[in-house]
Amino acid sequence: MPLRPIVRTDGYLPIEDHGLIGDGATSALVGRDGSIPWLCLPNFDSRPFVAGLLDADRGGSLDVTPVGLQAAAQRYLPDTGVLVTDLQAPDGRLELTDCMTLRAGADLGEQVPAGRGELLRLARAVSGTVEVDVRLTPLDGVQVRQELGSWRILWPAHPELELYLWCSHEIGVGRDGSIGGRIRLREGELLTLTLHWSGQTHTRARTAPQRLVDQTVAAWRAWAGHIDYDGPQRELVRRSALTLKLLDHASTGAVMAAATSSLPEEIGGVRNWDYRYTWVRDAAFTSYALRRIGMREEADSFLAWTLRNVERDERTSIVYTLDGRRPGLEWEDLALSGYRGSGPVRWGNGAARQVQHDVYGELLDVAYQWVRAGGVVGEPLWRALSALTEQAIANWRTPDNGIWEIRDAGRPFTYSVAMCQVAVDRAVRIAETCGLPHPGERWRQEADRIRTTLLEEAWDPERGSFTEHLAPSGERNGGGLDGSLLTLPLRRLVPADDPRMVATTEAVRRHLDAGDGLLYRYLHTESPDGLAGGEGAFLLCSFWLVDNLTGQGRLEEAHRLYDSLCGRANEVGLLAEEIDPSTGAFLGNFPQAFSHVGVITSGWNLARAERAASGEVSS
Repeated sequence: MPLRPIVRTDGYLPIEDHGLIGDGATSALVGRDGSIPWLCLPNFDSRPFVAGLLDADRGGSLDVTPVGLQAAAQRYLPDTGVLVTDLQAPDGRLELTDCMTLRAGADLGEQVPAGRGELLRLARAVSGTVEVDVRLTPLDGVQVRQELGSWRILWPAHPELELYLWCSHEIGVGRDGSIGGRIRLREGELLTLTLHWSGQTHTRARTAPQRLVDQTVAAWRAWAGHIDYDGPQRELVRRSALTLKLLDHASTGAVMAAATSSLPEEIGGVRNWDYRYTWVRDAAFTSYALRRIGMREEADSFLAWTLRNVERDERTSIVYTLDGRRPGLEWEDLALSGYRGSGPVRWGNGAARQVQHDVYGELLDVAYQWVRAGGVVGEPLWRALSALTEQAIANWRTPDNGIWEIRDAGRPFTYSVAMCQVAVDRAVRIAETCGLPHPGERWRQEADRIRTTLLEEAWDPERGSFTEHLAPSGERNGGGLDGSLLTLPLRRLVPADDPRMVATTEAVRRHLDAGDGLLYRYLHTESPDGLAGGEGAFLLCSFWLVDNLTGQGRLEEAHRLYDSLCGRANEVGLLAEEIDPSTGAFLGNFPQAFSHVGVITSGWNLARAERAASGEVSS
């Protein structure tokens, strides 16, 4: 990968100038300049230990950065979560290897912690002489003392954590409370920096850093060896699988929607949300994608975790924390200015308390995938699922906040109605497959009634397409167009090649066009959502467009669009939630699981269709 100059805007690297490392418990973003401006401890959804990503002045970071840095590039060691940053200084070049270390012999396919609670930064001067600034500046004020050859850090936010910073070279505490120093490395010399938080790895007897890297690489490659995919954009699909694994909470099987909070959907805008949680709809889409490429254990773990939460509570939530609970109240952190001044910074997510009727269908679809994979639905779980089915039947006409979680008056969104139909349909299928008691004829009639009403009342004859919400029979629909309409074939409500769906696909493509294959989710001018400002193009909608083109047999067109979308990944193969159509810059939380689900699912669907078109037997 060629080195590129470092360019900051308003003191920040572009969102796309970061890679991700993790260990199945938490993750960190590594900047192309050698900084780590985002790290939550001890878990994905914990308070950040450093958060310079959301406030360059006071958020803090963990830096290993050459003085006078001129250019840099990043790459992953193939099929791993180990990141290498090449950094060009005035008089030499530095290679920086970053990872969260894994235990020797760790099996990432097991639902147990594999990490050592340790972040390792290994810097090597590959040519010339490099002056390196090494510095840890936490977000919060901390107390620091030397202990066992390391720096013991007492962090009031998590006093139970045994936090230690160790460096192979001498560093000290600065007047600003940071820990660091300037170190000169000559060609071939190494510098090691480690941050420990497990309480188990801070003794004087240290494992050689290269050995830690090697055993971490071995664990990742053993896991990646099970990825089964041979289709378009093979390397990016593999990287997307690895990215989802980096967002996978090993102890539970939950997959985070994204690694970050409050990265803006518009620079200077207020659409900044905390995505370090798991949405039920993500479970359905993600499990489907993982299963397509051979990641059955991860898919089953995610499904089992989701269903366990429902069985425990005898209800479903829209979004869950890692421990299977509802996130805390959403609040605004006025102490942080936000990425490039895009406040407010938010913790928690208010969507957890919204009404979103699609959750019934998402959850029943999760259960149906579980059953199809051989899972068993016992009496307590079936009781909860049956209750959710009845709620879908009772509520499908009631306005809700929808898939896009609008913060305005609700509407009977087409996607929500569709997913209520999915709930009833999947409940019947589960019951018949497992021999469970159910009112079969009534449920089948209700499923047919919901589908018939959707096809009639979501259709706007003047537009010649489905629209975002239902309208009473005989009235003009008047609803806007919505990218989620493209999921109707994916959820088996309308075949992709149905003339109504073909027309809707073209209407969405034309009306929500953001240029170069990108789509907006909806237009705020015709689909009010209760928020000021705008947002970028939503990547997943474009992958749904690929799926519709594939389903309509327009394979060359689908392939071109798919390649163009994959070409928007950054140099290490990561994608954000949204793209700024005017610049191509990343927007929204990063990396975004949904975008990588799109890479996997659309690639798999396209590969299968192309094999079928060529006369090969599809899998």
